[in-house]
Amino acid sequence: MTGGPPRRRRPPGRRSGSPPARRDRPQPDAARLAAFHLLRAVDERDAYANLVLPGLLRERGLDGRDAGFATELGYGTLRGRGTYDAALVACVDRPLGSVDPPVLDLLRLGAHQLLAMRVPPHAAVGATVELARAAVGEGAGSFVNAVLRKVARRDLPEWVAEVAPPLASDPVGHLAVAHSHPTWVVTALRDALGGDLDETAAALRSDNVPAEVTLVARPGRATVSELVASGARASDLSPYAALLPGGDPGDLTAVREGRAGVQDEGSQLVALALARAEVESAEPERWLDVCAGPGGKAALLGALARKRGAALLAGELAPHRAGLVRRATGADASVVVVDGRTPAWADDTFDRVLLDAPCTGLGALRRRPEVRWRRQPADVAPLVALQTDLLWGAIDAARPGGVVAYVTCSPVLAETRGVVGDVLRRRPDVERVDARPLLPGVPSLGPGPDVQLWPHRHGTDAMYIALLRRL
Repeated sequence: MTGGPPRRRRPPGRRSGSPPARRDRPQPDAARLAAFHLLRAVDERDAYANLVLPGLLRERGLDGRDAGFATELGYGTLRGRGTYDAALVACVDRPLGSVDPPVLDLLRLGAHQLLAMRVPPHAAVGATVELARAAVGEGAGSFVNAVLRKVARRDLPEWVAEVAPPLASDPVGHLAVAHSHPTWVVTALRDALGGDLDETAAALRSDNVPAEVTLVARPGRATVSELVASGARASDLSPYAALLPGGDPGDLTAVREGRAGVQDEGSQLVALALARAEVESAEPERWLDVCAGPGGKAALLGALARKRGAALLAGELAPHRAGLVRRATGADASVVVVDGRTPAWADDTFDRVLLDAPCTGLGALRRRPEVRWRRQPADVAPLVALQTDLLWGAIDAARPGGVVAYVTCSPVLAETRGVVGDVLRRRPDVERVDARPLLPGVPSLGPGPDVQLWPHRHGTDAMYIALLRRL
């Protein structure tokens, strides 16, 4: 035997001659890592944040304060991306487009902590640097550290004053940076609001305020009082709505059993307007939902139809979304997989027809903040063509005297009044119905006859509805 200390075995996975692992380096916390993975899913897979985040939280075992921190960090970074990128341009010595996307997402996460969260600057920088080292590499950590130290030299109002175009000479450009929206979206909202820049700013601010969770008590299955007894509060806008101040709606018995669901008040109101419209017909009525997926409005309409002895047919093009409609409506609707432009109901006529048309989705930016960066101006024209074809088919499906509700979750004029006006010019067999009297208690509905809801006016998604009667 030879003398000296015994040989130590190499740790698994480390080659001979490689430097020993740093055992004193802090590991990134799970909440920040979940927010980072959320941003990567949105960027790499075009995922929707509201669909990805719940799974991430469950996988990481995050709840309570950690889940709240991850949610605010992820969603807040997506909302503020435009403002943060404008500040980062001033702090990075090369074009942002040349920065590796994962590193750019790390910079945005750090900027949000520094400029919009109550995180001490040293903690925001230090934690983001450790996240960069663990997720990307040592070089990324050094780069992130240098850039975020520059970001930390100013607060958010100072950065806006520094990098946004002057309000007086370029109001759209200024609002785009100050409220983190693409310039084309700012222009579209300004136009929909009649050119009022102050109200446009209010609308943009509302897009950046997280929406409350709104529940719907499906008629005949659940009541608002039951939801209130479970911790929600009754809505002033919809007789079937209740707002949940916090927690998981899936914890409520009525939601778990499918007797209630999550649905914005604006979505409830447009369905109610159709259900309340005056229609002279022999009983029982026949109702149609042309583009029913994922099933929220169809579930409400189906419950209302059942109470009146009417029958609802729900059509959906995508088979998997049709499955969601079946689960949402249960026995309250018959569901078919069909293209609304070439419908299987060509020889049928309906008393009430809902067309919730595919659209840009810019009315739901409170809930899906990433959509503002995903949609482009070039998306509008193909959607308008599709919306026009679907509305034409929906009118054909209505019997004389029947009512069609044309609905979009978008305030963009081309998708709303533009589509309706174009169809009306070419369809002398159709007239407008004033939707405003059908929404009692809802303030600030404008000159009509169509209704445009707004987050900053009504606290709802920016839903649009036009009611059309076939002559």
